[in-house]
Amino acid sequence: MENKKGVYKRRDFLQDMVKAGTAGLLVGPVMRNLQPASYTVQQIIDLIIAEVPGGKLPETVDTIKSGSGDQVVTGIVTTMFATVRVIEEAARRKANFIIAHEPTFYNHTDDLNWVQDNQVVKEKQNLLEKHQIAIWRFHDYWHRMKPDGILYGVLQKMEWLEYSPKGEPSFRVPEQSVGEIVYQLKTNLGIPHLRVIGNLTTPCSRIALMPGAGGGQKQVDFLVTSEADLLIVGESSEWETPEYVRDARSFGKAVTMIILGHSFSEEPGMEYLVQWLKPKVPEIPISHVASGEAFMWL
Repeated sequence: MENKKGVYKRRDFLQDMVKAGTAGLLVGPVMRNLQPASYTVQQIIDLIIAEVPGGKLPETVDTIKSGSGDQVVTGIVTTMFATVRVIEEAARRKANFIIAHEPTFYNHTDDLNWVQDNQVVKEKQNLLEKHQIAIWRFHDYWHRMKPDGILYGVLQKMEWLEYSPKGEPSFRVPEQSVGEIVYQLKTNLGIPHLRVIGNLTTPCSRIALMPGAGGGQKQVDFLVTSEADLLIVGESSEWETPEYVRDARSFGKAVTMIILGHSFSEEPGMEYLVQWLKPKVPEIPISHVASGEAFMWL
């Protein structure tokens, strides 16, 4: 404000400064708080690992497979396998960070030279580069969580947490037939088909649950030590656990085996990751995209 001589009055200057200062105090912090927090891929990874008992592993397959740890995350998609369809769906959802449980490039360590001059690998890399998508494998750490993140997700979806509240892989359910449990598995996990070794009318109650591919020795050892009458696994080499169960039954042992399929058996755990992670980074859109099954059944 100017006086008659065009000189800015000291009193008016002080009043204006007070008004401006008050506005800054009231508006500045509020506006800053309204700004969504941003995270890089590496910051999200570090946040997750900080929750894992034992912390960072010296050796692990849980590494970044595509993109950079420095890129700012616009959205997260969880899945079992980062398939071409999952990558394209993530891009459609404007999510540039995929957290996958299993390998992206068809071998355990994601060695890009596992097979020399593989055009499918190169095309997949080009697709990821086109959409600027980072992929991080979340396998070892999720299984080390207490309780195991994959197992907990399966128990939750099967509505079995009341029988295994601490996420233990061996537990008792009310006695029912194998056929009834088959129906529950297909319904709750959305599995169109299962493989069973045993009789559907056989009653069972003690379950040994091993999602994924634990290997024949671990599966048989767990079946024996848990004294389970029903072993449920993701996948198994046909010449190992299935043959053991078949012979055990021939010797009169009351044991049955159900094979879910690798993806179907662990997908609930990656779906549960959305529920687990959202409260930690509420500003970032997080969703699950099921990778589904590779096979067509005839």
